[in-house]
Amino acid sequence: MSKTRFLFKWGVPAVLVTVLIVAVAAALVTRKTFVVETWIPAPPEAVWKVLIDTEAYPQWNPVFVEVEGAYVAGKTVLNRVREPGGAILEMKATVETLLPGAELRQSGGIPGILTFDHRWLLEPADDGTTVIQHEVDRGIGLWFWNSDWIEPAYTATSEALAERVLSVMAKPES
Repeated sequence: MSKTRFLFKWGVPAVLVTVLIVAVAAALVTRKTFVVETWIPAPPEAVWKVLIDTEAYPQWNPVFVEVEGAYVAGKTVLNRVREPGGAILEMKATVETLLPGAELRQSGGIPGILTFDHRWLLEPADDGTTVIQHEVDRGIGLWFWNSDWIEPAYTATSEALAERVLSVMAKPES
């Protein structure tokens, strides 16, 4: 069957709708996962204390340079994220899970276009804490966005978290 007959038989609107449905379905199943794991020689409670202190982020966090709002389950925060070139992205996130000493999960974005589901997982391990940053991004935006910088940025954030936790633990309480 020729293209002309195909379009004539099915009609241009039906072809466009079909293409749109396929594109939307592909966008919804497109995903990329990032995982960074770090061991910190401190108990989960000490790591958690630093992790949820959003006011102190500008002092130590090289990537999440500012978080506007407090981590409260069901609430929204505004994350300011520094890209490698120095540009600051603003991303609203909903705090989905807040399990003290164990998990902080936030998600946001525009469904179908680009969404993120970012988790900080804290697991007691070997006289310290294994800290896992786990993120799943989804959407058609992944086809056009270079995300190669995410895992190195999360590695830098985890290393800075470790330094901050050890620094806070070394200070005598007043």
